[in-house]
Amino acid sequence: MAVFVLNTWYVAAWSTEVTREPVRRVVCKQPLVLYRTQDGAAVALADRCAHRAYPLSAGRTVGDSVECGYHGFAYGPDGVCTRVPAQAAIPARARVRRYPVVEKDGWIWVWTGDEDLADESLVPDTHWMNDPAWATVTHTMLFECRHDLIHDNLLDLTHETFLHKTTVGDDYIPEYGITVEVDGTVVTVDRFMPGVEAPPLYARTMGTEGLYDRFHATEFHIPGYHVLHSGITAQGRPREEGHLIKVLNGITPVDERTTWYYYAFSRNFAVDAEWATKELEVGLETVLREDADALREQEIGMRERPDAEHDVLIGQDAGVAKARRILGRLLAAEQAADQGTKG
Repeated sequence: MAVFVLNTWYVAAWSTEVTREPVRRVVCKQPLVLYRTQDGAAVALADRCAHRAYPLSAGRTVGDSVECGYHGFAYGPDGVCTRVPAQAAIPARARVRRYPVVEKDGWIWVWTGDEDLADESLVPDTHWMNDPAWATVTHTMLFECRHDLIHDNLLDLTHETFLHKTTVGDDYIPEYGITVEVDGTVVTVDRFMPGVEAPPLYARTMGTEGLYDRFHATEFHIPGYHVLHSGITAQGRPREEGHLIKVLNGITPVDERTTWYYYAFSRNFAVDAEWATKELEVGLETVLREDADALREQEIGMRERPDAEHDVLIGQDAGVAKARRILGRLLAAEQAADQGTKG
């Protein structure tokens, strides 16, 4: 049975991580080797030599090809073998899978499904990371849990009150309701909190005192990307006039119990303030580690007692419920298409 949606773009790495030296990533249980050609183009191939299954990531780049470190088979950016040192003739089957790649705003995205369906226009908007009017703090973390738990966590931010008390949490968050909208495969959960104080980390870096209108609007671009539109404004004023935050979350499954989390926090306030950047780096790493610890414990509990009741949904989980239904439909559709092809 299908576990991951494959016909989509997933973040595989930061642009800075991919150089002329081959690097390994596993995305949806598919081992990849990433490298750059001589002109700087990013390449993603299956990390498995066609000769003896040796990982290509353990080799080196030669020209625009990646050379296997075992017997020297070399593969070009299209995955086709370009050289076999032991003989002149190259077997027709000497090739590895090529994955479509898009490099955008500092992230390298790969398409893990049917190559013919890869559509670059489906790569989400992440321009804030590359906009000089915004300052960005980034982190990467390997979460020891299934990707579904991260999606649930991001769609229900009432956990901030209890899990992130010293940074982005505040006691009032669960008191305010949410609105949920669905547009195709995008689920948006919006929470508006009028006349409240900014949470500790925001108050310190924004330099705010008193009462403001605060908002969270989480967009889940199913299956692997969330953007949180957040911030505070003077009471009664439009959101776009305030101190604004865009939190970009690339959620990339490794396997059924491990997930890469690529995180970018972009802000339109204190853009040139190095002290604010440093404080946010420390505070946001704390937030991510608290999330990682909590979700690891959930994963352990669910595996220890798989038949126990552990998923009682409440009103705040309306976005979670809608997202799960859409994700289920996408998985079922891919599974049906795969069975039809095999049949």
